[in-house]
Amino acid sequence: MPCDTQRAAGQTFDQRKAEVREAIARLSAALASGQAKAIVSRATGSVAFRGWEEGETSRVTDACAYRMVMATGGVLAKQAIARAEALAGRSVSREALTAGHHSHDGGVTWHRGH
Repeated sequence: MPCDTQRAAGQTFDQRKAEVREAIARLSAALASGQAKAIVSRATGSVAFRGWEEGETSRVTDACAYRMVMATGGVLAKQAIARAEALAGRSVSREALTAGHHSHDGGVTWHRGH
């Protein structure tokens, strides 16, 4: 997964994998408890997580976090994403994820990939 490759200086691949797993576990728990909220853009189908703050992300992007939660997350976390899709009236777009559409402010504004 691309988030595994964004290592800090001196960090091994195994350390990065563990760091990503821990960040995704924290996000899944926050989604399940309601401390974090998934937001889906009506216009592009991009995804962002409000309440999952910069210090908690461990340099994992929202797109990568979405992929990991959908692959390995708990049922309650996946249901939180499904609720966000229902509220937006559309599902998360694979094209938007690959194009890098994202939000820096928890889904208030959206940006093309950069």
